[in-house]
Amino acid sequence: MERNLGMDLVRCTEAAALRAARFMGRGDKNAGDQAAVDAMRFVLDSVPMDGVVVIGEGEKDEAPMLYIGERVGSGAPPEVDVAVDPIEGTTLLAEGMPGAISVVAVAERGALYNWSGIAYMDKLAVGEAARGAIDIEAPVAENIRNVARALKKQVEDVTVVVLDRPRHKELIRQIRETGARIKLILHGDVSAGVMTAIDEPPADILMGIGGGRRAGARAPPLPSNPRGGTLTTSPGQHAGDEHGGADTTRT
Repeated sequence: MERNLGMDLVRCTEAAALRAARFMGRGDKNAGDQAAVDAMRFVLDSVPMDGVVVIGEGEKDEAPMLYIGERVGSGAPPEVDVAVDPIEGTTLLAEGMPGAISVVAVAERGALYNWSGIAYMDKLAVGEAARGAIDIEAPVAENIRNVARALKKQVEDVTVVVLDRPRHKELIRQIRETGARIKLILHGDVSAGVMTAIDEPPADILMGIGGGRRAGARAPPLPSNPRGGTLTTSPGQHAGDEHGGADTTRT
């Protein structure tokens, strides 16, 4: 009988969140993150799986973070790829603000793309009701109109969630030109992406440029994965060779 790992993984995120909560509002995001990493690693090693961290906190020489290539789980089948973000929103945690979450995503071995070396990527995410309505290469206005049509909404009733960053000035202008509403967030585009997929979602679309590592952590929970994100890098932000060995045209 195949075992559903869902509740085992819930215990991993629960342990990380409870340990990190002791650092809420204390101004030390690194200490909070480390506490979450230690708790998550301890519980992950009890999960009945043969896991390899594909998207993690860094490379092996940056341990004791959960590093890329680290083996987790009890070693028993199934063989899986693992994406982790023990605390997404460390600044939120350190400042005592809401919105920090703990994330684990698991997929069959080979299913998750290793974003190592990619600092940033374009992201576009919607819930299941808008499945097939988006295209990462289409203009902003076209995607918004298509999502509105899929959701049977007026464009003016569509809400787009965007990270509040200077790099999104032009994106925000284009969204506003369509008449759609915008929900700006300070941190945490993993939770923002999942926000589009829950029942009665507070936002309909996630758009913008965000951390490449968090894209892999967000994709599996969505009932409808976006068609993808065109990978982009910022100079000096990648590791290894020019693009960390990654295909920067992949969607």
